[in-house]
Amino acid sequence: MSDYWSPRAMRSAPRLDESVRPGAVRPRYALLINPFYPKDPHASFGKHVLTPSLALTSIAASTPAEWQVRYWDENLLQGPPPWKPFPQVVGITVHLTFAERAYALARWYRQRGARVIFGGLHVLSCPDEVRPHADAIVIGEGVQVWERILRDVEAGALEPLYHGDYRRPYRDDPPPRRDLLPRDSFLTTTSLIATRGCHNRCGFCYLATEGLHMPYLLRDVEQIVDEFRADGQPYAVFIDNNLGSRPEYLRRLCRALRPLEKIWSAAVSLDVTDDPSLVREMALAGCTGVFVGFESLQNDNIVESRKKSPRTEDYAERVELFHRHGIQVNGSFVLGFDHDRPDVFEQTARWIEVNRLECATFHILTPYPGTPLFAKMEAEGRLLHKNWALYDTGHVVFRPRHMTPEQLAQGYAWCYRRLFSHGSIWRRRPHDLRAVLPYLAMSYLYKKSNRFWYLLIRQRLTATVWWSLVEWTRRRHVCFRRRLAEETEPKARSCAVVVSAGV
Repeated sequence: MSDYWSPRAMRSAPRLDESVRPGAVRPRYALLINPFYPKDPHASFGKHVLTPSLALTSIAASTPAEWQVRYWDENLLQGPPPWKPFPQVVGITVHLTFAERAYALARWYRQRGARVIFGGLHVLSCPDEVRPHADAIVIGEGVQVWERILRDVEAGALEPLYHGDYRRPYRDDPPPRRDLLPRDSFLTTTSLIATRGCHNRCGFCYLATEGLHMPYLLRDVEQIVDEFRADGQPYAVFIDNNLGSRPEYLRRLCRALRPLEKIWSAAVSLDVTDDPSLVREMALAGCTGVFVGFESLQNDNIVESRKKSPRTEDYAERVELFHRHGIQVNGSFVLGFDHDRPDVFEQTARWIEVNRLECATFHILTPYPGTPLFAKMEAEGRLLHKNWALYDTGHVVFRPRHMTPEQLAQGYAWCYRRLFSHGSIWRRRPHDLRAVLPYLAMSYLYKKSNRFWYLLIRQRLTATVWWSLVEWTRRRHVCFRRRLAEETEPKARSCAVVVSAGV
């Protein structure tokens, strides 16, 4: 990934042909679109094809049987969304960083006769900005109002605004329509969500958006097991904000998943390690990797962001607990907090290497609209602009307190350059010699192979190339956890895997 190689197709959305004249719309045909967003060349392109959009496949599941529905993800590099036949309804998910692309798509389809429906977090946080670009917008949970929207379209009575309630029992939602997905384009199509919400309300997180009331809700354990089994994949990714917010629920889920003899990864907060027996249950159930939001190694930053977390001096011991149970750790770090100074980059990189985190993800602190952080930055006059396309955690959009914007941008790039270097990859190798080769294979395929990833994505070879590696990993992990089940105290070992949570 030297020189941050980034082809045009990863930076710019496909062109929309203004000369197209599609003719009449096809009645009762809905097209669901995940818009293009530019890819950060510092990170791996592989993370963009880890799993499909669960939001759109869940919306598709609530489509009436007499309607035809199609899923299209522009980030799979297969060109602009289709228009033959021309859809009667186009549903577009709108997020901050690709709002302008969503508006362009909406304009193109509306000019040719389609009715465009917007949903997503940016609709909630900036409804007045979004409303003129669509025929109708959905604020809140879209699954429960989608059928009503389509019925209103049939009756010629589409309303401009629909509200979905996140408090409705989550178990009532139908399972996602994974049959609509291009299975060869993703590392796994089994993206699962067992819980919704998080017990944290960090001031910088989108869950803290004003007007977003998302109680922590659970799906029945049996529903999750059935979905995992039905999709036929060896590996699943839980996209929950925090799968461990209810420890006893996670324990029940793990015990139900264990007989499947499959592998999975998930995002959890570090306090899941408060109970080592729960980490053991995760490992025995097939957890091979966790995505952990460490955020910062400065306690003052953690406190001011209102995150409930162990003290930073305890982080290393908790990482070691995951490693003893064969669970890789992908650490997420936010750079640019008010207590960060120019030495934060070196300190963070060194800590990651000393504690041998298999993967790390870096984010520049970004004040999302509607969050307490945004209100604070705006009140202090520290926002540099409101170009939402750059609010992607890869660009500096505010004035840091103890460094210049340029220092923050350069430090962010340096962190990825350091952690993706040959030396850093080697320094973070597992202690267990048996795990070193699989770890190196994962590291180099994921972190230093963007040209390879670009080829896989364009040629729709992601699943073909990765399936055998993932299946091999699953078999190794089944053997590992059989040994683990016989141990009363896990030994210092690591069962390296090909993929890790949230890569």
